[in-house]
Amino acid sequence: MEIALEKSTETNASLKIKLSKSDYQPEVDKKLKDYGRRASIKGFRPGKVPTSLIQKMYGKSVLVEEINELLKNTVSNYIRDHKLQVVGDPLPDREQADAIDWDSQNEFEFNYNLGLASDFEVDFDALPPVPSYEIQAGETELNSTIEELKTRFSGQAHVEESAEGDMIYGELKQQAKEDGEPFATKTAFPTKQIAAEELPKFVGLKKGDTVTFDIQKTFVDEKARALATGLKGEEAANLEGEFTFTVDDITRSEPAEIGQEFFDKVLGKDVVETEDQFREKVLEVIKGNYGRESATLERLDIEQALLDNITIGLPDDFLKQWLLSTNEGSVTEAEVEEQYDAFARSVKLQLIKNKIASQNEINVTYEDVLNVTRGMVREQFGFYGDDESMNQSIDKIAQQYLMDEKGENYMKMYNRLSDDKVIELIKSKLTLEPRTVSVDEFKELVSTRQPV
Repeated sequence: MEIALEKSTETNASLKIKLSKSDYQPEVDKKLKDYGRRASIKGFRPGKVPTSLIQKMYGKSVLVEEINELLKNTVSNYIRDHKLQVVGDPLPDREQADAIDWDSQNEFEFNYNLGLASDFEVDFDALPPVPSYEIQAGETELNSTIEELKTRFSGQAHVEESAEGDMIYGELKQQAKEDGEPFATKTAFPTKQIAAEELPKFVGLKKGDTVTFDIQKTFVDEKARALATGLKGEEAANLEGEFTFTVDDITRSEPAEIGQEFFDKVLGKDVVETEDQFREKVLEVIKGNYGRESATLERLDIEQALLDNITIGLPDDFLKQWLLSTNEGSVTEAEVEEQYDAFARSVKLQLIKNKIASQNEINVTYEDVLNVTRGMVREQFGFYGDDESMNQSIDKIAQQYLMDEKGENYMKMYNRLSDDKVIELIKSKLTLEPRTVSVDEFKELVSTRQPV
């Protein structure tokens, strides 16, 4: 076997591989012999099928399979052994491969195009300070959050007269039709779905009142019409003409009242007993949420600092070709062009993080992944306490989750934990500048950031 790497530029190369018969034939013969032992062909006893017949039946397919496997391993091992910083996947020369005569050739040549990232160094001392935001959350945020919670946990009250936002229950009837039975049903009208110009007809109604209206003018959106009539989308779309609606009942959402029932719904049973305790707990949750948002922004700023201060060259044309090839039929050249800058940013960032992880021997073990997954299970299922039975249940759920999706869940958790460890190391090397900002100032900062 002969292997040669030829670099045309700093970021583009080709890997040429020449195979002779001695490279693949021993493994081909071994597989054909195994086929002969297992083949069941009419007219021959098991294990007694002539070698020439096995060769004729399976020879070419075994040869192609073995050479493809040999090439895959050879390319992969060469990249690993020579520490090539490959981006994308090697792209084989299809024209060259299609020209092979598998029936007569004994020696083969293959060519793979490689995309390489340029060499780069990570110098933490050259990176600028990164802001670390503390968001001021006080009475204004607390009061608005409590109002939102009161609306979210609102109750329903029966009222005498309808107003905008109410739910009106009653009987819907279609006016007489020339053919077939007119449509009629018991239903509920959410007034929020009624067209603005028709809404006055449904305000001020009382039990027993009847209103006449045009169904399509009143419920312009087909989904709203389907919701109001209980029909499927297509059936509701075909309804037209005048209808009557006789009111049976009217309900209105009323904000939850401050009290123990509300406290229990929001925070859990008996977590707090007074309004002061409730406000203190809600403010604690608000600050925790803003703390997580601040950490996310800090992470984005760190990643942007890495990209802005570490120069990496990429094989742009190669990567665009690779994206088209690997997503053949599902993306267009225009879409690749449109999305390429964001893709290139993510590639560069991952290269930087990989180098930091390698240089600092950052490793993630299965136990690390399992511990993080245990925490996720505790949070999602509300497991509290530390007794043996509960821990066993948590372990079982966590392990099952990591095995699901053919191991993809494990890799997601692994990559997340690895990324977290890299970010924590970077934070320990950088200068973080504390900054106190208001909620509005923080929202403005977030709006200007470009996700990496």
